[in-house]
Amino acid sequence: MFEQFSGGYYLGKLYVEPHDGEQAVIHRDDHEAVNEQLYADGDGIERLDAPLVMKVDNTHFPVHGDEGVPSGTLAVPAELLDEAAPSQREVLLAKANRAMELLRYSGWQPAAGT
Repeated sequence: MFEQFSGGYYLGKLYVEPHDGEQAVIHRDDHEAVNEQLYADGDGIERLDAPLVMKVDNTHFPVHGDEGVPSGTLAVPAELLDEAAPSQREVLLAKANRAMELLRYSGWQPAAGT
């Protein structure tokens, strides 16, 4: 789904569509697979539910898992997209360290004890 792009990002193609939810979402299984493949380091028990951080157009946003989204689709709140029409698009996925920086800047904190 994603391949090496730069020091801070992976590049992938997803079907991007606007939706009326408050947060960006991909299918829960895709979310967990990306977390496990690209963010996990193999040491002990690791979170697979932490938000991913993706960039579409000029905007970074956290992405959560949701069963109601088709696999391979990124559903984004319409106000975060430059183009409102659904389409297959290139998407940047922040690497683990960069993602944590961006999440912390936005105020996200992992649950206590994780």
